[in-house]
Amino acid sequence: MTGASSGIGAAVVRSLRGRDVEVHAAARRADRLEALAAETGCIPHVLDVTDQPAVAALGAQIEPNVLVNNAGLGRAMGSLATATPEDIERTVSTNVTAAIHVVRSVLPAMIENGKGHIINLSSATGLYAAPAALYGSTKGAMHILSLNLRQELQGTGVKVTEICPGRVGTEFYDVAVDDDAARADAKASGVEDLTPDDVADVITYALSVPWRVNLGVIEMMPTEQTYGGATFVPRHT
Repeated sequence: MTGASSGIGAAVVRSLRGRDVEVHAAARRADRLEALAAETGCIPHVLDVTDQPAVAALGAQIEPNVLVNNAGLGRAMGSLATATPEDIERTVSTNVTAAIHVVRSVLPAMIENGKGHIINLSSATGLYAAPAALYGSTKGAMHILSLNLRQELQGTGVKVTEICPGRVGTEFYDVAVDDDAARADAKASGVEDLTPDDVADVITYALSVPWRVNLGVIEMMPTEQTYGGATFVPRHT
């Protein structure tokens, strides 16, 4: 479980531990991991997913049957035109490069054992157009990664599920938006967002179905949120 110290990651840890599943929880924030371990009995691992050697070493050490590939972030949510090089590098390295390396770290053991389940946390912005080009493009990459993995892993017994939530009430915007007013505006959607527990429940369900069933792409959104439709905006002059 990557990105386990808060939000969806912590909710998944609690859900699985409530079913007496052994959970290895990985995240950067040691204090939060220690608190989560004390609460749930998970096994904590302080890990920065962009540290490729550390990711490879942990995957080889644990050899998990299930990977919940959850770590991710958003930067430059307002416009790619105002993104800094650091915003771009941080978002792509975390959401795409690191996610691929995490999958690579667990696949050999899963394939050798003839079973396993990869859960990739993507986003509705990976399926639909949205005014978040940088973040959406990284989640689009996660979508294609998941689809292609299903093709690559035919005959291995390893399942792949992609979870694509809409708005979820997490710390996402605290990291994604620097400006206080813009952050407050982004968080005040006026709708009832999904909760981390909602997403954890869906992940737990996907893991609980019979081996013969693979849930491929799961889209989940607040009832009050939709994507699509036509937009007409005059050019700013």
